[in-house]
Amino acid sequence: MKSAYKEIRQVSGKITHKYPQINTITDNERIGMVKEVFSTITGKYDFLNHLLSLRRDIAWRRFAIKKMNFPRTQKFLDVACGTGDLSIGAAVHWPGVRVTGVDFVSEMVQVGKNKVAQRNLAGRITLLQGDALQLPFNDDSFDVTAMAFGIRNIPDRAQALKEMLRVTVPGGQVMVLEMTFIQNRFFKLFYYLYLNYLLPGLVKIFSRNPAAYHYLADSIMNFPPPAAFARIMEDVGMARVKKYPLTFGITYLFAGEKP
Repeated sequence: MKSAYKEIRQVSGKITHKYPQINTITDNERIGMVKEVFSTITGKYDFLNHLLSLRRDIAWRRFAIKKMNFPRTQKFLDVACGTGDLSIGAAVHWPGVRVTGVDFVSEMVQVGKNKVAQRNLAGRITLLQGDALQLPFNDDSFDVTAMAFGIRNIPDRAQALKEMLRVTVPGGQVMVLEMTFIQNRFFKLFYYLYLNYLLPGLVKIFSRNPAAYHYLADSIMNFPPPAAFARIMEDVGMARVKKYPLTFGITYLFAGEKP
């Protein structure tokens, strides 16, 4: 199926440098667009993440990993695992834990598998292609289920959170690490300019699909405010949801428990 991006290029008769805004397309169109975006940026994905966040993404994942607890199954599920950074980080920090990662973009999964093999962690980390809305695991399977920088790309966030909750053991943790549009009025304008102008300009130097980073900026700006997202987690059944602002609120860690 053609992506919304490709269809717009054909209809307009010229190459556009942006994907359509996510609030102007259907959920199915957005899913196809997300798959195209991430399948075309795998080669420089890790490098650009570190560069454009000034390597803060490493610290944000490390913070989340340190908040994890593994009292029962000693198993961790990384949903929308991408190239496996959270999976690898958790396996290194928690040497007794077995890790499973799931992502629906096969190109991302393959890059992750290569990284796992290079770190000699293939015996403890398994990466699979799969759908966050229909996780292929039994109920109550993991002590911790987490998603890093993926929930904003999923239109049906409530269903993804329900699935994460389903596969987590009672008393276990559900974590979401996600970038948000900063609310501090002193930094808001700078952050807007960075996301929409400086970031895409830098990406043009390195990526064969710089338009992907216009989409990523749009997805950050359209993500719910932290309090609203925490309520979504509570509405699907999570208890004791906590919010941890990181780097002036550019990123938040949301952590809830399964009753």
